[in-house]
Parts: sequence; structure tokens; C-alpha cells
Amino acid sequence: MAIVVFMRGINVGGHRRFRPSVLAKELSALEVVNVGAAGTLVVRRPGSRARLRAELVRKLPFEAEVALCDDRDLLQLEKENPFGIEGPHPDIVRFVSILSKAGRCTAAIPFRLPPDGEWFVRVIASKERFVCGVYRRNMKTIGYLGQIDKLFGAPATTRNWNTILAVVQILKRRLIENSISTRSANYGRPNTGG
Repeated sequence: MAIVVFMRGINVGGHRRFRPSVLAKELSALEVVNVGAAGTLVVRRPGSRARLRAELVRKLPFEAEVALCDDRDLLQLEKENPFGIEGPHPDIVRFVSILSKAGRCTAAIPFRLPPDGEWFVRVIASKERFVCGVYRRNMKTIGYLGQIDKLFGAPATTRNWNTILAVVQILKRRLIENSISTRSANYGRPNTGG
């Protein structure tokens, strides 16, 4: 099973600058794939979660909130597709916030932020550690995204839905590679089944 790592607050607004691609190379024994510059990693051979988390914390040049997700949870999220078939609009971004632990929302879903007037963030779904929604491209949006932590009672790190889909493609490619490898290893062996 692969584990996906989401680091919070990496390379945002010129602060906490860091190159996740360098970290991926340093962790090459774990078969790490870097996805973008925001601190998203697919760890194909993670070993234990505790050891992976400790290794990440040790290698990061600063303290950071890290959320770890099992591959099957992201594959299921993509399968369920909380955004439906509607395509994105140019000024609207679909997002997934990953909670560091399961949280409970204090507001009825769906909801919008701010609740009155023009909205900047709309939360449309929540399941376990995933909060899904859309936001407007605007400087005020970051402040409203930050309210997700308080509303769900757990630190959240946010990624564009396109990033989640890129992660899922890496996970699916790995599943195909493993399936082919297993079939190749079994090719030519006598069938002992009845």
C-alpha cells in the first residue's frame, strides 16, 4: 500500500521555501514521487507510518504539519467524485482539504464563507478526513480557507482537485505495474487449481 503525504504551508507566498523534489530524491529508497511544489508526495514503499513520519520530520528544514493518507482513500475519493460532472469555471477552483485527523464540522454542509454577501469559499462535501469545495480566485480566499481548521476542529492542508487527480493517476499506474509484475511472475507456472 502506498501512502500520500500532504505537507501544510510549504512554498506559500514566498514563506517556508522548500524543494519537495529534493526530499523525494533523499527518500528514494522509499520510492517517493513528488507531485508539484506544495509538498505532496506519493510514497510507494512507506514501511510503517510512524517511521515515515519521523523520517519526514527529520528531513524537513522547519516544523510542518504533515497529513498521511492511504492510497485506497484517495482512490475512493476520486471514484466518488464529489464535484460531479460539472467542469470548472475559469475563476473558480475545485479543492480538497485534507484534515490531519478526522473532524466534525460545526456547520451544516453545504455552506459558504462568508455566510452572507459574495462568497469566496463553498464547502460542498465532507467525508472522514476530506473536505471538498470550490473557491474564487481572490486575495481574500486564503483567509476563508484557513477557517476550515476551526470549523472541522483539525488542521487542514488544501490541494487543488487537479493535484488530487494527478496523485490518483500515479497510484493507478502503480496498481497496473504491480498487476503486470504479478502476472509475469506467475506466467508459465503450472495451474494447481481444480
